[in-house]
Amino acid sequence: MRYRTPRLEIYPARIRHNAKAVINLCSSKGIDVAAVTKVACAHPAVARAMAEAGAAMLADSRLDNLRYLGDQGHTLPRMLLRLPSPSEACLVVRDAEISLNSSLKTLSALSDAALSRSIKHQVLIMVDLGDLREGVWPDEALAFCKKAAEFKGIEIIGMGSNLACYGGVIPSESNMKTLTELRELCRKETGLALGLLSGGNSANLPLLTAGDMPKEINHLRIGEAIVLGRNVLDRSPWPGTKQNTFRAVAEVIEVAKKPSVPIGDRGQDAFGGSSEFTDRGNRTRAICALGRQDAVVDGLYPEDPGIIVLGGSSDHLLLDIEDAAMDIKVGDEIGFFPGYGALLALSTSPYVAKLVIEE
Repeated sequence: MRYRTPRLEIYPARIRHNAKAVINLCSSKGIDVAAVTKVACAHPAVARAMAEAGAAMLADSRLDNLRYLGDQGHTLPRMLLRLPSPSEACLVVRDAEISLNSSLKTLSALSDAALSRSIKHQVLIMVDLGDLREGVWPDEALAFCKKAAEFKGIEIIGMGSNLACYGGVIPSESNMKTLTELRELCRKETGLALGLLSGGNSANLPLLTAGDMPKEINHLRIGEAIVLGRNVLDRSPWPGTKQNTFRAVAEVIEVAKKPSVPIGDRGQDAFGGSSEFTDRGNRTRAICALGRQDAVVDGLYPEDPGIIVLGGSSDHLLLDIEDAAMDIKVGDEIGFFPGYGALLALSTSPYVAKLVIEE
């Protein structure tokens, strides 16, 4: 039986293997894991694999995904990773048990929304340790916690930080110690327990394995190390994990011998870019029915090492197949291993079929 293309093949047993490896490592150091489902758009097979591996909670950046997790019957706490929008406060308290926050205006809206449902919404106060994405600045954390504690509809359960996403700042013993010290200061001055101390994401794992993570850190939010088995600091394979957890498959719609450099005067491409081309003479090229509307084409790595990804337009993936191991023809399928960005787009695209491969 032939399945439709383009498609994203999902291998839940391999994801579950990776999740167990990462969660067991963290558990041995007293750290709970919020398994992040966002790169797979909370696909049921992926979420189930993470839950079965022992995740303490499921986390996502999109409320639609969190609601979907609830509709699937998951009973683990759901954590909203992206800072909530005040306008969506009612949806946040409905679809997430926990959210990350750095705005008093948003906390006020969450409190009102929670009170209207006769519940308390749990929050983590995020602190910016230098990556310059979300979080209150360290010297403002105490005053922020004091004000936040006045809202009756929320429960401040802890503090957190995020590194290596926007600014690429690497988690270190020093910046993690700053977080622990801030937590102790806020505990002392406010009387809040602040029991959860969420040190960051997959980027924190090297610090953990090196034995340099402060013992006070008891929570991490892990995505890529589980779903792709990668050390996010350099994308090398994470020890004990598999990297073939997902596979993108596209169908060949043209094969032809063509020059490797465009002919004629050139301006910008369809996306406003100006590409550079290497003259390698006439080469056999293939076009696949997969484009930039479906994937980050530079993040697709052909299974066949003889195939080179040249680039892509909205709807077409251009390949150099001169040195491919097989004689590729129109109608053949070509497989790729996606990187993080490519996987995120493939999971999101409604034009890419999702196929679960049980092993």
